[in-house]
Amino acid sequence: MGNRVLVSGTAPIWPDGKVDPDPYVQAKRCFEIIGAALHEAGASTEQVVRTRMFLTDSAFAEAVGKAHGEALGAAGPAATMVVVKGLLDERWKVEIEAEAQLD
Repeated sequence: MGNRVLVSGTAPIWPDGKVDPDPYVQAKRCFEIIGAALHEAGASTEQVVRTRMFLTDSAFAEAVGKAHGEALGAAGPAATMVVVKGLLDERWKVEIEAEAQLD
């Protein structure tokens, strides 16, 4: 959209349909998917300016925050974590959105 790349609703699904139960691994998978989508659109993780992380339990915040820092620490985006009752698949503990600003 113009000079922005919006990556919505990334879920922690592997190509074979499996979902790791660990919230940290799930978040890392979401950021892998986000990175690939950004690259495909001509952007990079360094251009991410905002993220939204949806967690099914506040106890996952530290693990998801760690994965966020590892994936996007250089960008330092505005970040929001929201605890939700559930996500589309009961195996998912986290779902992540990202917005990148192109130069």
